Amino acid sequence: MMRWGRAFVLPFLVVLLIVPSPVWSKDLTVAPVAPLPDIHLSFGNGNPEPSQVAMTVELFLLLTVLSLAPAILVMMTSFTRIVVVLSFLRQALGTAQVPPNQVLIGLSLFLTFFIMAPVWQTMNKEAVTPYLDKKIGSDEALSRGLAPIRSFMFRQVRTKDLTLFERIAHLPETPRAQADIPTYVLIPAFVVSELSTAFEMGFMIYLPFLVIDVVVSSVLMSMGMMMLPPTVVSLPFKILLFVLVDGWNLIVGSLVQSFH
Repeated sequence: MMRWGRAFVLPFLVVLLIVPSPVWSKDLTVAPVAPLPDIHLSFGNGNPEPSQVAMTVELFLLLTVLSLAPAILVMMTSFTRIVVVLSFLRQALGTAQVPPNQVLIGLSLFLTFFIMAPVWQTMNKEAVTPYLDKKIGSDEALSRGLAPIRSFMFRQVRTKDLTLFERIAHLPETPRAQADIPTYVLIPAFVVSELSTAFEMGFMIYLPFLVIDVVVSSVLMSMGMMMLPPTVVSLPFKILLFVLVDGWNLIVGSLVQSFH
């Protein structure tokens, strides 16, 4: 009986939803839809002044820079090295998602702000403030603003990585000074150098924890406890070692000092 009831109700619901009927339309009342507000975008009258056009162009350039801000923060600062080293530390400890990704990224961001603060202060003093005071033009402000960042990247980049991208870019002649190297060549060389340095630091972080894993695994094998995962036993010892040597102080201090 229930089977026949279901077989009757299903087609009835389909017909009720699909087939229009004046009976249903009379009983149903539709609430009025509120009209959407009008949005107008204008850039002045028919003959705008040159200053208005320049301000509009500057606004578009500012929006473009803001859209590229995450890439600039990741690729042209100390963020890459810091977040990679902290990720290596978490993997070496074997604590899975402790600390969570939000904590690692937040710590990396604030360490980046701390390390890059002198660079940004120089940019504000040499480029942003004079430009806002109408003392220099946009081209000069851009060149002055790039100078501190380029100087920071040149201090961290490796010569062999810079030479590699100079060769790939097919520069017309071998650059003799830092000013001769284009920024589009410097940025990828800097990122590769940062990854190389981060992996070297990660290797040094892995070594003491690897020794603990090997010792625990050997002890378990000698005791015949082969079914017990060594990582379960070694995890408390690795955390204890990390706490005893004040690991966060050492890691963060080494990361900050590596940029000086």
